Amino acid sequence: MALLQYMCSLPLARAVRSRALTVPSRSVTAVPSLGKASGTDPHVLLGLSEPELQQLAVDFGQQSYRGKQLHQLLYKRKVKDIEDFSHLPLAFRNDLQEAGWTVGRSPVHRSVTAADGTVKLLLKLEDNRLIETVGIPVEDDKGSVRLTACVSSQVGCPLRCSFCATGKGGFSRNLKRHEIVEQVMAIEEVFNHRVTNVVFMGMGEPMLNLKEVLGAHQCLNKDVQIGQRMITISTVGVPNTIKRLAAHKLQSTLAVSLHAPNQKLRETIVPSAKSYPLDAIMKDCRNYFLETNRRVSFEYTLLAGVNDAVENALELAELLHEWGRAYHVNLIPFNPIEGSEYRRPYKKAVLAFSAALESRKITCSVRQTRGLDASAACGQLRNEFQKSLLLASSDNLQSESEVALAA
Repeated sequence: MALLQYMCSLPLARAVRSRALTVPSRSVTAVPSLGKASGTDPHVLLGLSEPELQQLAVDFGQQSYRGKQLHQLLYKRKVKDIEDFSHLPLAFRNDLQEAGWTVGRSPVHRSVTAADGTVKLLLKLEDNRLIETVGIPVEDDKGSVRLTACVSSQVGCPLRCSFCATGKGGFSRNLKRHEIVEQVMAIEEVFNHRVTNVVFMGMGEPMLNLKEVLGAHQCLNKDVQIGQRMITISTVGVPNTIKRLAAHKLQSTLAVSLHAPNQKLRETIVPSAKSYPLDAIMKDCRNYFLETNRRVSFEYTLLAGVNDAVENALELAELLHEWGRAYHVNLIPFNPIEGSEYRRPYKKAVLAFSAALESRKITCSVRQTRGLDASAACGQLRNEFQKSLLLASSDNLQSESEVALAA
């Protein structure tokens, strides 16, 4: 699926600042602790769990079952505005609104549908920034539809992988928990179908926003009810974060974007590789498997004449054998973007690369190209509509990276 291709996510973490909550006099107490405890904006309902919503109702002088009703309205009925919470007392709705609470759903700024049914959405956030999310429907032989939502974790990306359209558009900020969750709900709304799979392969680097990504993961699993094994978290590699993720012992898939079989070549494709050597990544991936008993998947974007030779495949197989056996390689033929020096490999080269891996007992698959007529590469559509680049100084990138890793 070329749509997911550049979802070589890569960004920085920005601390979410809690705002003091003022509740009107007829309400009982304010609840700043909710936002603080859950890592989400204290004025946004989406992203809160059922126990948190029950506590919110109690703090507003309501019975706890009103929190269960809130949960149903948010995650089952998918109501977008508090004023449409018809199941709740008018006074409760008014109290929530007067205290500054919102559902936390963003409008669709642009929707593009490809001939193969893939849909790419641009959501317009509260600060007028645009983010992409993609819905990819696949129908099996029995007529059942698997709907995958490819979600972004940041507005833009600071790591600037050389082949990625997102990095060319610059970086602004991390997404909050509800801004990740709402992408899945937007896809469900467009398709009128339940999302079955979620991949964190959209704009941004999930590991640089790990706190909010884990919060969204929990919400998608517990509240939206998508199985952990149906969720994939992708990373190009950020020092110290794979071991942090392993500590949570998720049943979800970790996908690491390698794109090269050796350190020298990888540095030319992924600039951030200089700070995270290939051997260090492979060691962390081996330890991740030992800690979680979950197989690591490797993403490998094939760039014509750069990393798609049979010799590259054999070197990749040797690297994987050196560090273990529980690996899978997902080959992604490059999806052309405007202004890129890279080219898409010929089908013959893709098949030869795949065959070389399989000859060395490395399991692999070739991602099906989807949505080429819908600005398929991650960040492409956003760049067409975002009027100004999201630029950050190198000093800001450095300090925000340190915040992300320390979080």
